[in-house]
Amino acid sequence: MWSLLRTRRWIAFSLLVVIAIVGFGLLSRWQWQRAEDRRTERLALDAVATQDVTPVDLAVVDPVEWEPIVATGRYAEGATWLIRQRPLDGANGFWVVSLLQTNTAEVWVNRGWIPSGASATAAVTAPAPPTGDVMVTGRLRWSEMSPDPFPTDLPSGQAPALDPVVWGRGEESLYLEATTSVPRDPGLTTLPAPVIDEGRNISYAVQWVIFAVIALVGWFYFLRREAREDAAAEAETP
Repeated sequence: MWSLLRTRRWIAFSLLVVIAIVGFGLLSRWQWQRAEDRRTERLALDAVATQDVTPVDLAVVDPVEWEPIVATGRYAEGATWLIRQRPLDGANGFWVVSLLQTNTAEVWVNRGWIPSGASATAAVTAPAPPTGDVMVTGRLRWSEMSPDPFPTDLPSGQAPALDPVVWGRGEESLYLEATTSVPRDPGLTTLPAPVIDEGRNISYAVQWVIFAVIALVGWFYFLRREAREDAAAEAETP
């Protein structure tokens, strides 16, 4: 049986199987690493969720994503954007983002979600932010990065990503995802806290290992079958 491995056909087939097994192993490792990253993110989210919510100075805060904070200030006039293609509960819509000016800093606040119009190009009006002094409780989030090149055909006041760098104001590395507002911010759906589950990535990692085992078993099966066929043919030959 093992003499077949010296033939060109089986050398090529064996090499292909080895490449497939290595590829499946790398994909499994990648999915496992993604599961570890998501587990770390979930643990971090669980940890900060138990912290006391206290007012902070955004100018000196050492940001930790998902950290619950309270920021007090006033929304800047004419500084509201709609962030496109943000689905929620199966419906497409927008994030409504406004610039909050505190005594020491400026920060963009994701005030909530509104549904989109009848079409992707339909004009949508963002609800105006509360006037006067407001107290916003929310979660710190890392800011996004705009696509390159930046689209130039969007309706006025809309953007593809929550990227303060493009707008030139506010803290560039983070924004605040609001959970409550005093006074109340009507007309918006509050964004729910994320559900982070690494189970899917672990499942994918196991599947790639199974594929590698199947490839190895299949290689041995076909090798053994061909060896038996060759032996039977030799036995029938006078």
